[in-house]
This record gives sequence, structure tokens and C-alpha cells, in this order.
Amino acid sequence: MSLWDLIFIWWRGATLGTLVNTWWSGRFVGEDKFGNRYYQNATGKRRWVLYNGTVEASRVPPDWHGWLHHTFAEPPTVSAPKTKEWEREYLPNMSGTADAMRPPGSLARSGKRPRATGDYEAWKPE
Repeated sequence: MSLWDLIFIWWRGATLGTLVNTWWSGRFVGEDKFGNRYYQNATGKRRWVLYNGTVEASRVPPDWHGWLHHTFAEPPTVSAPKTKEWEREYLPNMSGTADAMRPPGSLARSGKRPRATGDYEAWKPE
């Protein structure tokens, strides 16, 4: 990254100001499985994340999201929230990627819709 990118382009990673603030007053708290690194200041009132790659809020898992927004006092590295047996593994938003959902009939898949089953009846005003 160039100095220009560090100063002005926030969507590709942390800006120069964020990196300086993190170096100056940030205390490392932990890292998630996506490589995002989490910090807080000395008092713990201010918390932030340095994204691994593109800055996209959906890349923050729920447990870290709760910590960032002061829902949980302790970070997931200290006390991880209990998960239910029916919960799926967290995935970030995949829209716009090759892994995005493409249901039958979508233009991104084949563009051919399945035949109607005959159970649809169009609404007609009275």
C-alpha cells in the first residue's frame, strides 16, 4: 500500500490515522478466525477492529460484534458465549463473490426458471 492509500482509502484496510492510534493507545485483545485483530484503549471504553483485507462489517463474527458494542464485558478470548447445538457456523456476507447464493432461476446461475407447479393463482381485484 502506498502512503496515499494509507491516508485516504479506508475500505482496503486501516488508514494511517487508525494505525497510529492503534500503535499509540491500542491494547491488543484478540484475533478471530478470519484474521481480524481487535483492540481497546487503556480504559476499555473504546474498542475497534483492524480488518484482515477488505473493510466489511459482516466479516465480524457475532461474539466479537457483541464485545465491540459493549454487549459483552469480556472478549471471546476470555469467555466465549455459549452456542446452541442448532446454530450454524458463522459466515460473512458472500454477496458479490463466487460463493454467493444462486437459487434456481437466478440470472447468475443458469437464468432458466423451473416450471410453475400449477398451484399459483393470480390475484384479481373484485
